Amino acid sequence: MSRPSVWAPKVAALVQSGNTQAALAQIKVAPTVRDLEQLRALLTTSKALAKHPNVDAATRDQIVALSSPRLHRSP
Repeated sequence: MSRPSVWAPKVAALVQSGNTQAALAQIKVAPTVRDLEQLRALLTTSKALAKHPNVDAATRDQIVALSSPRLHRSP
């Protein structure tokens, strides 16, 4: 049984408090696509994505990056 992730609510709180630079740094090292989708859902309901287009673009880009297969694996 897995625990629910607390990553998305914490990053959403960063965005809502106005600290978008810290939120962008966290988005770039997001653990999973599911966490990013949960973050987007939280920010959509609070209408924060409309206020912060750079966060919107970063989450979309990271979802694409994490969804695509890896080209090579490090040794």
